[in-house]
Amino acid sequence: MMGTDDADRVVSAEARQAPSGRRRRSLRVRLVIVLVTLLALVSVLVGVITALALRGFLVDRLDASLAAAGNRSAEAGQPPPGGGTAIEPKGNQFLLAPGQASGTLGARLSSGKVDQAGVLRDDGSIKNLSSASVSSLLDVPTDRRPHTVQVGKLGEFRVLATRTSSGDVLVTGLPMADVDRVVWRLIALELAVAAVAIVLATVAGVVIVRRTLRPLQRVAQTAERVSELPLSRGEVAIGERIGQREVDDRTEVGQVAGSVNRLLDHVAAALNARHESESRVRQFVADASHELRTPLAAIRGYAELTRHLRDDAPAEIAYAMQRVEAETARMTAMVEDLLLLARLDAGPELASAPVDLTHLLLDVVSDGAASGPDHQWRTKLPDTPVIVIGDAHRLHQIFANLLANARVHTPAGTTVTVSLSASTSTAVVTVLDDGPGIPEDVLGTVFERFTRVESSRSRTSGSTGLGLAIVRAIVEAHHGSVQVTSRPGQTAFVVRLPLSSVA
Repeated sequence: MMGTDDADRVVSAEARQAPSGRRRRSLRVRLVIVLVTLLALVSVLVGVITALALRGFLVDRLDASLAAAGNRSAEAGQPPPGGGTAIEPKGNQFLLAPGQASGTLGARLSSGKVDQAGVLRDDGSIKNLSSASVSSLLDVPTDRRPHTVQVGKLGEFRVLATRTSSGDVLVTGLPMADVDRVVWRLIALELAVAAVAIVLATVAGVVIVRRTLRPLQRVAQTAERVSELPLSRGEVAIGERIGQREVDDRTEVGQVAGSVNRLLDHVAAALNARHESESRVRQFVADASHELRTPLAAIRGYAELTRHLRDDAPAEIAYAMQRVEAETARMTAMVEDLLLLARLDAGPELASAPVDLTHLLLDVVSDGAASGPDHQWRTKLPDTPVIVIGDAHRLHQIFANLLANARVHTPAGTTVTVSLSASTSTAVVTVLDDGPGIPEDVLGTVFERFTRVESSRSRTSGSTGLGLAIVRAIVEAHHGSVQVTSRPGQTAFVVRLPLSSVA
């Protein structure tokens, strides 16, 4: 059997259930990410193009220097300008031609092998190189065009091969190290600048996007405040609007703000029309119920006057008069319920006095036991009084209706348990039965008017479908709440009412 705490846990668990979905980033975050990503892509593109352009420029300059160095090496053995005999340079002395730069590579190839090879040092001396370390020079074509070659551990060189008058091949080269060093420095500088630019752009983007989307945020805040208004019943005034300074048809956000304002105007007009219609219906129901009370009382009185004549009347007439009296009583109860609901909808005039719920529940359960002797009635009440502020007669009607609902809609032998507990500010009353339960398809509408449960739960007919609607109306008039949970063998109505602040 489920007590008050169990019912509270069931209601809380159901309230916490919500559809799960993948969380998405906010529009502000996505805009900043897109901005930073585009800036990073542009920075990479500009950096790559700049590095390639600079490398191409430096290589072109190096090729020009290489061509000049190759000419100087080739002219090292030519006759002087004033005439004379050409002197063939010995060994690798062709590297000592005037104007050769430090790091210049020179090699003489003869009969498919390297005869001499060396590199000019910073002090003007020559560092001889072994044939194995410069073997890659053998593959350089003698087309007098620069080529890039990896020369052993010396690194990459830009080389130029020319054939001399003696048939040998003279190879001249300049190192690529300076070019690569400048390019890598540029890349490092670009990376540093891009990183700083991305950080600054991120900060600036956050500020700009936040300021740009601030009107949209106000739109969302306005919509959020409207969503929290009680729009389901009663007179509703939607005073929330977006400021006119945010409404601007020239911008997308301003258009959204204007559309939301027009939507709120339309909703407010529709709610006012609905409230006026409901007011007319409530007034009609109240007037009709009031007017019906008199003829119903007269019909019931005349039906009761015929009781002493029924013994002499034919059986059909006696039965008909009995049914007239019974249906008149049922219609009278329905009219009274409709009139009560109409009064509650129009604004209940309830008494406001301290009410001891413990004593009230004892009386209600005693009445229920007398009305339903074929049910088992139990109570779980505290030893100390639980005091609320309200109308004792209406509060009695709440729990009398709940017990009548349990009695009428459950079979004989059902156990009905009424329990009461209190927290610091709320009194909780639970009416629990172990009957067949409420069908799931009508569980969400049991507090609506004229809701009837025609199933195995009903063992008698004649329900007006207004009892639980009256329960909810009276509970809400006392600033409380009522909830229901049900499954076969366990149905719990939980009523919460605010406690009195006076001990």
